[in-house]
Amino acid sequence: MADRRQVLRMGAVAAAAPALAGTIASPARAGSRRPEIFGHRGASGYRPEHTLASYELAARIGADYIEPDLVATKDHVLVCRHEPEIGGTTDVASRPEFAARRKTVLLDGVSVTGWFTEDFTLAELKSLRAVERLPAVRQENTLYDGLFEVPTFDEVLRLRARLSKELGRDIGVIPETKHPTYFSRLGLDLETPLVRALRRHRLDRRGARVWIQSFEAANLETLRRRHRVQVSLVFLTSAAGSPFNDPTPYGEYLSPAGLKQLSTYADGIGPEKNQVIPRNADATLGTPTSLVRDAHAAGLKVIPYTFRAENQFLPAGLRVGADPNAYGRAIDEQVTFLRTGIDGLFTDQPDIGVLARTLA
Repeated sequence: MADRRQVLRMGAVAAAAPALAGTIASPARAGSRRPEIFGHRGASGYRPEHTLASYELAARIGADYIEPDLVATKDHVLVCRHEPEIGGTTDVASRPEFAARRKTVLLDGVSVTGWFTEDFTLAELKSLRAVERLPAVRQENTLYDGLFEVPTFDEVLRLRARLSKELGRDIGVIPETKHPTYFSRLGLDLETPLVRALRRHRLDRRGARVWIQSFEAANLETLRRRHRVQVSLVFLTSAAGSPFNDPTPYGEYLSPAGLKQLSTYADGIGPEKNQVIPRNADATLGTPTSLVRDAHAAGLKVIPYTFRAENQFLPAGLRVGADPNAYGRAIDEQVTFLRTGIDGLFTDQPDIGVLARTLA
């Protein structure tokens, strides 16, 4: 197998084709008032998500921030996976030595069957290789199946430092704590190793290009009030439901009163994008809500998720052709959202976000 660093370099060069001309040279600088582009799970539209290759590519094609989702191993090391269940993002299902570890758990009230990071030591996880999570949608990404390890959060922070020096700009990082209550009940809290890692890398300070995000408000309060983190915090929301083990609906958190309360410990919100511009009954884009204005009035930034280029993820009217996996008018969608005054956006194809920002 090729040296990992060489593979990363080759991956970055290969990504130049989908990157649109003229978009890479103008990422937002620290202190800029321009909306910032967050590489969702790296550049997950072009590489298997949550791999060093995906994160590096995101930075090279213009992302201001890279986003690692954090879960814990059996030996309490933070690694980057979208969920603790890794059957769909690694080759663990093909490894007979781990077949007996397949199980069913209740994950935030939902029954989930598969293989879970808390049952693997870091050394065992490092023996696995990442695979594309959406192979039917992103067939090109399957070319990279088996090439990349499951990275640790420390490895991501070291990558961030190297790329910041190499690219001549401060690459941000926006980790998300995944299912913090679930891991806390296992005796593997996410907050302690997260804060230790940031402090070890001298990143827990005001002005650092770091956000921590979570769907659980209590998790953010713990980080701010118990761990006294100095970095920015963002509360993620869904269009329906409430945080796990929390009776307060997301909609109530996003009311003017709820936003004001959030601002006592958080610095921003990460709403589902339909909460900023809902879709009409015919799936076309509707009229923007007051959320951006209300959040700004409370002193909170607004960074919606997730923007993807494939037709199946776009509103009607911006799809091109009948193939659900073909690219549609993703630039138009992102320009429309950026013009609402949002402070950034999460996208699987960061180069498209960078271009949309220049047109908004």
